Amino acid sequence: MRPYEVMLIFDAGLEEETIRAAIDRFAEFIRSRGGNPGRVDRWGKRRFAYELRHRWEGYYVLLEATAEPKTMEELHRTLSLADEILRHKVIRIPDVALKGRKSRRNGREQETVAPAES
Repeated sequence: MRPYEVMLIFDAGLEEETIRAAIDRFAEFIRSRGGNPGRVDRWGKRRFAYELRHRWEGYYVLLEATAEPKTMEELHRTLSLADEILRHKVIRIPDVALKGRKSRRNGREQETVAPAES
């Protein structure tokens, strides 16, 4: 299984409950195919730099997941067909980037723990 990040841009006119239901549906899609949906980071409404499908604003969500490549290909196709999604991007996180993230996290933990002990 490989780590992925999925950036979703929803129509800003949708209700919060509709967006939450769609995110849950996509997470369940990953889970049902043996993947593990991770952290969901809701960025909220943001203005576009240019008009996109006759809209100037979207609701951004970042979904982290670990899954097989075939699962993410199926998710990509499903997202392409979803009416509530304006744009999406599925990105596999390279192993080098993962090592950098872990070392930075460990470094931050050591910095915050060390002053509290002294």
